[in-house]
Order: sequence, then structure tokens, then C-alpha cells
Amino acid sequence: MPRFDLRAHDELRSVLIERGYLKHNPHSVMISFGDTKVLCTATLDKDVPRFKKNSGEGWLTAEYAMLPCCSPERIQRERSKVGGRTQEIQRLIGRALRSVMNFKALGEKTILVDADVIQADGGTRTASITGACIAVRSLLTALRNERIISADPFPELVAAISVGMVDGEAVLDLPYNEDSQAEVDMNVVMTESGKFIEIQGTAEHAPFTKIQMDQMVALAEKGIRELFVKQKEALIK
Repeated sequence: MPRFDLRAHDELRSVLIERGYLKHNPHSVMISFGDTKVLCTATLDKDVPRFKKNSGEGWLTAEYAMLPCCSPERIQRERSKVGGRTQEIQRLIGRALRSVMNFKALGEKTILVDADVIQADGGTRTASITGACIAVRSLLTALRNERIISADPFPELVAAISVGMVDGEAVLDLPYNEDSQAEVDMNVVMTESGKFIEIQGTAEHAPFTKIQMDQMVALAEKGIRELFVKQKEALIK
């Protein structure tokens, strides 16, 4: 079956990474996966959470939000209580980035990551991880240039992509119209060296086989390798 946007089953949506998007935060990144757009920022806090005090190690934490009009129906702001989905995604972003961090090299400082969905069309969590990685890399490069830190606490890139089974076929980078009807939905997070950080796979309408799982993971690896190329291009601009 042809895909809604006529892409090949193993083809990414158009990916655009714009650095320095905000005037007041040079470590801001607007990342677009097709019509999904997420604003990612990294900010330094010269303090650490209580459990890291006097440890000689830093920390990284992430917050995620969907702006009210990022989808066709207005989303209510989460003012007093963060919803379960939001908590799950911001924890995923934090885990993904912390997995490659050397917190001894950072010292007792905290990196605050914000991922705000400006426009949603599927894959917001994977776009958030991929964009936040560039924001963090930008911040840490600046800290090294200013000699605030000496060693590199973030030795390799991290990226993520969605895959799924749609009409019995494994497809890469699902927009909302595919994600909403997929038999299986999976998100894969990997390091630049080819290691897996997280694989989230769920049978939405029908269980999947190991063969199908292997097909989806292989597609994700292909897409993530292409994302690393896009990230490196953005970092040298």
C-alpha cells in the first residue's frame, strides 16, 4: 500500500535542524520532522539536586510540553499537575541524554533541557530527543570554549526515530495519520556508536512477530544513521 505522503517505507520525512533559534538562548534548536516541530533548549544551572551534592558529579533533567494549539484540537495547558504522558516523555528524554553523559567531567552543574512541541504530527518524543541532543552539544561546546569545563562530558550523539507496522508493512518515521492506525508502534533511541538506549514497542491492534520486530529495528537503525548525518551537518554550521 502506498503511504499517505508517498514516501518509501524506509524513508524519513524531511528533517530540518535550525540552531540558535531563540535570541536569548544560543543553545536553542528548532527541529522539524515533516510537519512535527519541536523547540529544544539547553540551559546551565550552576547547582545540582540534593542527591548530587558534594558528589563531584553533575546532572541533566528534561521537561516536555505540547503548546495548546500544536494540534487540530486545542490542548489544555498543564499548569498545576503534569499528566502521565508528559511525565513519561520527559523522563525518556532525560534518560536518553544521561545515558551517554560523563557527569564527573561536567562537575557539580545541572543541564536543564526543555522540549516544547510547536506543531504535532507524530513522533514528537523522537524529534525532542534528536533536537535536544544538539542543544546539549551546543551548550557543552560553549562551556569548553569558555574553559568552564575541560573534558567533554558528552562523547557521542544520540538520536531517535519511530517505526511501526501499517497495513502489515514495516514503515519508518510515522506521521499522525499512520501512527493513529498502526498495528504496532515502536520508538527506538540509539547512540552514535550503534548501541541501543531504549526500544519502546507496543502492539496497538495486533501482536507482532520476532521477524516483524527485527524488520522495525533494522528500519530504525537505518533512519537513525541518517539522523546522525543531519545532526553533524547542523553542528558545523
